[in-house]
Amino acid sequence: MSSTRFAIIVAGGSGVRMGADIPKQFLPLNGLPILMHTLKVFHSLANTPIIYLVLPKSEHLRWQQLCQEHSFSISHSVVAGGDTRFQSVKNGLDSIDGSGLVAIHDGVRPLVTAELIEKCYTQAQAYGNAIPALQPVETIRLGSITQSKLIKRDECWLVQTPQVFDVETIKKCYKIHWKAIFTDDASVAEHGGVSIRMVEGEKQNIKITTPADIMVAQSILSSRRQTS
Repeated sequence: MSSTRFAIIVAGGSGVRMGADIPKQFLPLNGLPILMHTLKVFHSLANTPIIYLVLPKSEHLRWQQLCQEHSFSISHSVVAGGDTRFQSVKNGLDSIDGSGLVAIHDGVRPLVTAELIEKCYTQAQAYGNAIPALQPVETIRLGSITQSKLIKRDECWLVQTPQVFDVETIKKCYKIHWKAIFTDDASVAEHGGVSIRMVEGEKQNIKITTPADIMVAQSILSSRRQTS
């Protein structure tokens, strides 16, 4: 049985680590703001989700102007973000009217593929939730600079987005106060008693945070165009 699909794209970052004058989600990437690349991938799905874009209220006008400048017409609703990612996601969830599956995704992960998003929705449909993750290839040590110990890397996972959940379930999990352990949506769901299911993520599904990441993203997008 198919479910209504929703997507919450969270884009509340700043340009601090990027050294930019504008928030990183608006920086140009191969001719378009990073955020537009992200929305385009979700819109490309055969079963297109209803998209909610969560932005700081102070950036709504800038986004509107960028959409006009780039003739960006993909359907989406803009939601006011909060002081934390947790609150921003909660605001996005509160905007959803109905049941189904919701994918929660970082706006500055524009290289995610439609195939990975589809896999997460499909697995969540079958098992209640799905999050993409990769196992590290590096040796992993746990601790501080002066005191650490080796841990098994085959038991470690590097978590990505989109993270997909049943709407009603994740809404219930977000009806609590923020805690420092909530570094992503899966940690909130787990705190609410949900058993998390992982699927294999993608190495190219990077989160853009530094100027070097922009260069990598440009290279990946150019390579994809040449092979398409």
